[in-house]
Amino acid sequence: MAVLEIYSHPVDQRYKASLCSSATFFVIAAFLFTLFAPFIIVFWSEGLWLKTAFYREQPTVQFKHQMLLLVDTQDEASYLAWSTYQNFNQLQQQHLRIPLVKTREEDNNRDGKYDMLHFSVSVPVLATESVFGVKLILLFDYRLYRFSSLRMETMAYIEHTSPLSGSEFIADGELRLRLKMPLSHKALDTRYDTAVINGDSVFSSDYQLSKIFSDYISRNVSTYFECRYPVWQRGPSSSETFLIRGTVRYPEELLVYVPGFFQVMVWAWVQYLSSSSFSSTS
Repeated sequence: MAVLEIYSHPVDQRYKASLCSSATFFVIAAFLFTLFAPFIIVFWSEGLWLKTAFYREQPTVQFKHQMLLLVDTQDEASYLAWSTYQNFNQLQQQHLRIPLVKTREEDNNRDGKYDMLHFSVSVPVLATESVFGVKLILLFDYRLYRFSSLRMETMAYIEHTSPLSGSEFIADGELRLRLKMPLSHKALDTRYDTAVINGDSVFSSDYQLSKIFSDYISRNVSTYFECRYPVWQRGPSSSETFLIRGTVRYPEELLVYVPGFFQVMVWAWVQYLSSSSFSSTS
């Protein structure tokens, strides 16, 4: 049998208390607890303020066609040298040896950014000279755009020594980014858009590797060449040349940066709301 609703009447109950009653203090305390408890929980858990954030970006890298080469021969006093800096070459005197240099950059995925550099350096050597090591510095223009705007001159240092004389050295590796502190989220950072090697200097001390590396390592942002599998070909130099060839790849990097004000506030608001919901259900 169907049941019909004949009459309904809402009941409105009001509870009143004086301003200084215990009920008033209880309501105020409950309101303050609901408002500030989530803030305190999230704050002490160090999850309220977003101090650093991460993102991935492939840098825009371009070879500057600048390099410095040192080739170790029979003894410590014997070496061959060459660079794209005229002042450095003038300081080398009998150690100067002009190589044949070939370079080519490739954009494999056609996204407008170079993905790698192929290089080949053929150093002429005499029949009486044997090569036991190489030191090569390649210079690049390095840029980031997505969250952090950065532009700087960086280098890839390629080095190898062997107790046995060689005819060829092959290096295939990656140009990796080294960060000592998070990147900024705003403005264009050009602090390190300066020459790694002072090519205008006429003093030999400015071209010493120890001086170059000391200045470079003091940067908060720099790059390094990572080559896990270098190949040293033993034997005398063929065709009176020592060949240095390799590939420098420009991989995507995981970057750490300091987020902006609005990103910090959005993150804090989300954390506060989630803690508020948890406190209310509890």
